[in-house]
Amino acid sequence: MKRKAVIDKNLCVACGCCVKVCPREAISVPHGISAVIDEALCVGCGKCSKECPASIITLEEREHES
Repeated sequence: MKRKAVIDKNLCVACGCCVKVCPREAISVPHGISAVIDEALCVGCGKCSKECPASIITLEEREHES
């Protein structure tokens, strides 16, 4: 099953650590408020989750696409 990264936007402080380690450039911090993941680009590698100093990025299974 494929995975995707999910960010708890209520706890994100927009530090940008996840943006720096994403190999697919799937994460951005628009307006410096909180990180956003482009699900079309995310491959669920987990690098952002490991790098997040606040530990607020989790990996979840993707929904089945029909």
